[in-house]
Amino acid sequence: MTAGNVVLGIPKELTPGERRVGAIPETCRKFVAMGTKVLVEASAGEGAFFGDDDYRAAGAEVVADVEELYRRANVVLKVKELHFNQAKQKHEVDMMQSGATLVCFIHPASPLNHDLVRRIASKGITALTMDSIPRITRAQKMDALTAMSTVAGYKAVIMAADRFSRFIPMTVTAVGTIPPARVLVIGTGIVGLQALATAKRLGGVVSAVDIRPDAREQAASLGARVAGFEAPRELAVGDGGYARALPDEWLSKERAALAPAVAEADIIICGALIPGERAPVLITEDMVKGMRKGSVICDVSVDQGGNCALTQFNKEVMAHGVLISGIANIPGYVPADSTRMYANTVCNFLQPLIRNGQLVIDRSDEIVNGTLVTIGGEIVHHGTLKAMGKAT
Repeated sequence: MTAGNVVLGIPKELTPGERRVGAIPETCRKFVAMGTKVLVEASAGEGAFFGDDDYRAAGAEVVADVEELYRRANVVLKVKELHFNQAKQKHEVDMMQSGATLVCFIHPASPLNHDLVRRIASKGITALTMDSIPRITRAQKMDALTAMSTVAGYKAVIMAADRFSRFIPMTVTAVGTIPPARVLVIGTGIVGLQALATAKRLGGVVSAVDIRPDAREQAASLGARVAGFEAPRELAVGDGGYARALPDEWLSKERAALAPAVAEADIIICGALIPGERAPVLITEDMVKGMRKGSVICDVSVDQGGNCALTQFNKEVMAHGVLISGIANIPGYVPADSTRMYANTVCNFLQPLIRNGQLVIDRSDEIVNGTLVTIGGEIVHHGTLKAMGKAT
């Protein structure tokens, strides 16, 4: 599939608290050099400290009216999924051209986004999701999920520490010694390893759980006590070393093994993800009931449904005396660095697809095929179809 001459549109993000933006002046300059037209909504980059004049200097056109931007752009670059624009009283899907291309984090397997995916498909939009970049060598520089996971793992611990009712490190005072907080990290991919390193620097006693042997070794190398659960490698490890969705009977075994570690934890960082699929529910309500009051769960996997049964999307709730944070855009709280990282991964992703000023969607390409969510009015993303009950 080949689109006409590329007109890139970079609108301002609408997710509450989101300060990132889909492109920075540096990547706009690269897009212009590829022969594309670049439109940036006025003040779109201000949250990440990139001004309109910076974009103009890079060769982009700053557009005051977002409806005009959507009307003219045939490729839209965003960070988060499409939303309803209150100022315009229109959904971003409705403002996009039929047949245009969308590139952003869609998290299409999450049940919360299924209606949005259906709506995108019905509009005839070709959607590519940055959370499904395959873990292969040539895609490393495009891996937005890994880049944002680095930010999320760090910031999740900082946010949890801010909400925790006690000190993190052991603290010696004139009236006695306060023991250190116990921090449990579930899932030691990029998010988890960053979380472990940050929690350890803050003085917490860290432990970790992961179904993959290599991930457990990496956690141990950072000084974490590995709380044990082991599944057969062929069930636990998928392509590229990512975790695989466990069958129901093994998922039940994992929950049972996890329960004692959850009960003794003061802070839990949940980062167990299956690429392109719904996150496994590992912490049940009964497990939350068994935790000490004042404990904190920070569920970083919320974009894909969450690892805790009580997590509410983009909300912080108290349940049985435990604070459960489902803040959905954690990297948006570190906007300058996360925007720079994300924008570069998007640029690296699009560069091979823009040829002579045109966008070429080659479904035989492993990277394109892995990220493609909708095309020609159909939903084609395997993880999404599986979550919808339309594929195994």
